[in-house]
Amino acid sequence: MKANQPSLLKIACTTASNNDPADTAFLRKKGQSRQEDRTVETFPVGDALVGTERQPFIKTIIRVTRRTLLHFAETALWSYRGEVAFYVSPASGYPATAWAAAIRDHWGIENRNHHVRDVSCDENKSRIRINAGITARTRSFALNIMRKSGVTNITQTLWNGALRLAYIMEYEAI
Repeated sequence: MKANQPSLLKIACTTASNNDPADTAFLRKKGQSRQEDRTVETFPVGDALVGTERQPFIKTIIRVTRRTLLHFAETALWSYRGEVAFYVSPASGYPATAWAAAIRDHWGIENRNHHVRDVSCDENKSRIRINAGITARTRSFALNIMRKSGVTNITQTLWNGALRLAYIMEYEAI
């Protein structure tokens, strides 16, 4: 949930501040010169949305507090970064560990997809302005075919496909 939904964000913040969490999970991940701590807390919505249009659709508020220590080898210093994010869901009754896994998996998919589009497909450098959605869908279609065919290195596969059309025609999905 982002600041572009201020009333919902305010309700989520108020609910999390004024109530004890139904469940909490703490996760720590170390690696790549950083340590990331995540605290995931779940809150049943209760009466917070009574009388609003969102009441039937939101059952759980999830607060994720991220604290990251970044180590810089050049200076041997550590830097701290922190943020709090809120998520809402129509589901209820899941433990905080399940919500933590779902959120991590979602961002893993988002990051893999955006990285491939930005780096391998140069989507950010695209100057297509007319019917850009058609080009974006064509890229998505091509990426889906490659993933369905078990491709793990998109950049190499795009290069091989540019050199030899027969390489592309061998995919399962075609």
